[in-house]
Amino acid sequence: MKLLGKHVEKDGSGYVAVRPEDDEDMWHLYNLIQEGDIVRASGFRRVQNVSSTGSVESHRVRLNLSLQVTRTTWSPSTSSSSDPSAAGAPSGSTQSAALLVTGRVAAENNAVKLGAFHTLDLEANRDVRIEKEEGGWDSIALGRVEESCAPGRGAEVGAVVCGEGTAIFCLLSEHMTVVLQRLEVPIPRKIATGTSAHEKGLQRFYSALYTSFLRHIPYANPSLRAIVIASPGWVRDAVYDHIMSEASKTGNKALLGARSKFMKVHVNSPHVHSLVEVLKSPEVVASLKETKFAREGMMLDRFFKMLGADEMRAWYGPQHVSLAADRGAIGTLLISDELFRASDPVERKKYVQLVEEVKQKSAEVLIFSSMHESGQQLNQLSGIAAILTFPLDVEVVEAEEREAKEEEEARKAEENNTQK
Repeated sequence: MKLLGKHVEKDGSGYVAVRPEDDEDMWHLYNLIQEGDIVRASGFRRVQNVSSTGSVESHRVRLNLSLQVTRTTWSPSTSSSSDPSAAGAPSGSTQSAALLVTGRVAAENNAVKLGAFHTLDLEANRDVRIEKEEGGWDSIALGRVEESCAPGRGAEVGAVVCGEGTAIFCLLSEHMTVVLQRLEVPIPRKIATGTSAHEKGLQRFYSALYTSFLRHIPYANPSLRAIVIASPGWVRDAVYDHIMSEASKTGNKALLGARSKFMKVHVNSPHVHSLVEVLKSPEVVASLKETKFAREGMMLDRFFKMLGADEMRAWYGPQHVSLAADRGAIGTLLISDELFRASDPVERKKYVQLVEEVKQKSAEVLIFSSMHESGQQLNQLSGIAAILTFPLDVEVVEAEEREAKEEEEARKAEENNTQK
């Protein structure tokens, strides 16, 4: 994402102007735009003109509109299932992510009245300006702007999750897992049809997979750090061998030169959620330990293991994590970006303050993206968890909190009686 302009006052009010360039940038915008913000961008509006004879003409015009946001709607990119032809070449298409911003027109122009409702369809490579009132540009929002506009961003891992006759092509960046294509090629069973039909089915599958691999995985891109081929059983070895064999036959030097990026990883099932297993495998961890999403996957795995082995150091849920933070016990805070999209600004501010408080005590904070499998797992666990530096008993801490509250209420009651 390109930063076009920025002016933020000390009180957190001001604007940021950006130009999103891809689906991940649209995801950042979805997380930045809150209810009540003023969003300015270009869009289309149907305008009716009445002639002197009474006839009505309707046409669409492009306008620069400013909306006071009431709702945002996010639709991630989708891929259609492939339908292999007789030659084994897959067909299928990918629809880009969509971000719709609905609100009342905040600045009148010739075509739209002030206060009229409109919906802007934000798109890549179109400039967007976001204005927030006092306190709107908090540390989380400004951190996301800085992170999304940092140079050198892009997909860091290409993944092919395979089964017998199936393959899912994905790209993983810091904040998103994008499914590019789902490939399915029917393979006759060897026992029922004999070796010949089975082998022909496998060759159709490998041929279709290789074609899709060349189309979707940017193996020659220097920013791509790893290419993972994951599957249950033997499929990953056969797929890797076929890709290298075809690269040699066709003289694809770029693909042969990327051989060192390939990793073959075992997973239990050929589905997208198996990418969580991929990111926990030792070979992938060793190669990607410095990346944001790999660090998140490792920490989430560590939290779940601790939850089973030492539950007094693994707390989750907003109330319990806040109690742990009050006692300075948090070593690592795991929090989902979904919590910062709360429609209630008070709710969002609560989580922002929690993050700032934990950081001030030199603890690590990991903000998980809901567009990664690890983020979705954390969302199922209330969206917030913590690994503590020392064990705390939840029941004891809650009892201490109740006792402190009762003492405070008794003190206030005594003060009121004294004043009377």
